[in-house]
Amino acid sequence: MAEERFPVEASHVMMFARSVGDANPIYYDPDYAAGTEVGAIIAPPTFAQASAQFTENYPLRPKIGEPWFGSGREPTGLKPKTGGDDANSDRAKGLHAEQHFEYRRPVKVGDVLILKPRPGRTWEKQNRSGHTLTFSEHIVEYFDQSGELVVTAISVGVQTGG
Repeated sequence: MAEERFPVEASHVMMFARSVGDANPIYYDPDYAAGTEVGAIIAPPTFAQASAQFTENYPLRPKIGEPWFGSGREPTGLKPKTGGDDANSDRAKGLHAEQHFEYRRPVKVGDVLILKPRPGRTWEKQNRSGHTLTFSEHIVEYFDQSGELVVTAISVGVQTGG
């Protein structure tokens, strides 16, 4: 995968904070932020996930002129394909189970984050009906322009066995 770069801009941070209903002035007011321990405008805790919009092949990113997940009459926005081994079939059996972020320091306006994805653990469990559930971690590490690790995002997906 090519290195993805995510510039953290003041207007993006402000709009993200508004979209999640967080009116804390540390997300938009430079005078207020200057008087805090951090001393700068920072991004809300889940802001790193907005980097997906800078990732060309992120599966939930809308693509102009193409149907996308959630865009149409079908439950996913994508027309079902025949057969059982295609991406739509797998997506229909999968769920987003968990998301968490581990911060080394706050994300600040002016940072240019460099995303480095890597696979995590995979494990299986049986559900109450005896079906196998396969859990998979996907890890993205966000480094700043100086190469310092800022945040690690860990998401867990689960695939049903049938």
